[in-house]
Amino acid sequence: MAKRRNLKKAINFLCGELFAECVAIMHYQKPTPQADIDNVMTSILKLQDDMLSRVSHVEPGMKAKDYFKKLRDDMVQHSDEIVEHIKALL
Repeated sequence: MAKRRNLKKAINFLCGELFAECVAIMHYQKPTPQADIDNVMTSILKLQDDMLSRVSHVEPGMKAKDYFKKLRDDMVQHSDEIVEHIKALL
């Protein structure tokens, strides 16, 4: 199992890249409704907060290996959804 510190860095990096992509769209893409961009940025920040809190507090009664596998799967699923929302903005 990876160290929690490394998991937190990976989560921060991924969310930072997604957020930067939204900022780039906002500044360099055709006029996009600000509310749509704000909604995607808000979902990125909520994802980051949720994942970081889940790394810090493992659910009791669950094996650590299974817990972190589920965490990873959830992160991939939610980040894929956000990427699809970003693609829709283009």
